[in-house]
Amino acid sequence: MNAIIVDERVRERESTSMVQVIERAARDPSIDIDKMERLLAMKERLDAKAAVEQYNAAFAEMQPELPEITERGQIKVGDQVRSTYAKFEDINAVVKPILAKHGFGLSFKTATKAGKAEVTAILMHRAGHREETSMELDADTSGSKNGVQALASSISYAKRYTANAILNINTRGEDDDGKLGGGGPFITDKQVADLDALVSEHGGNKSKLCKYLKIGSFSQIPAKNYDAVVAEVKRLATVAAEARSK
Repeated sequence: MNAIIVDERVRERESTSMVQVIERAARDPSIDIDKMERLLAMKERLDAKAAVEQYNAAFAEMQPELPEITERGQIKVGDQVRSTYAKFEDINAVVKPILAKHGFGLSFKTATKAGKAEVTAILMHRAGHREETSMELDADTSGSKNGVQALASSISYAKRYTANAILNINTRGEDDDGKLGGGGPFITDKQVADLDALVSEHGGNKSKLCKYLKIGSFSQIPAKNYDAVVAEVKRLATVAAEARSK
């Protein structure tokens, strides 16, 4: 915590110094517009870099405080509970005060098109930096849902999943609705081959991905979750690429 405070003070002094340079340049009639624009662009780059550093430091400090979420939601077939999942309202109630304490805010963008629902979770920090993760799903037509209910069900699932993913939080227990592996019917042999190719293309590790998805092999991925798994493979590849570039 002390290190974070010290770093913020250093950044404040650097920012103040840069502002003073720009103010002096603005008062100097010999400074042309191009030089002013370069100074302002440099200030923007420094501010963006500082915002990323503050985001990363705050997230690392917050992470140990995020608990596992109890799965109180139930999916029933008749009177039998088929699976459980953590409700979004439970996730939100637990993480909201922790996010606020560390200067974060979580919001969502939703879009529906051609029977699909796309949800983007946006984690913002007060310093100005933000990170996003998205999921696109087919409408959940299980049960006797009408069109609106089917899309709402998929949006609800995607909000839970993207919130858990961007905050790196877990729920207690396992269920088909709350994870990408397990259950059936399963994806086709062609989809298994396509997923194999996608993982290889992005330099991923198949065994690690299966462990992450809590499955024994790609053939155990439910057909309804195929698009979500593809999106997750691409997201993990992007995260890995960004980490390598830093």
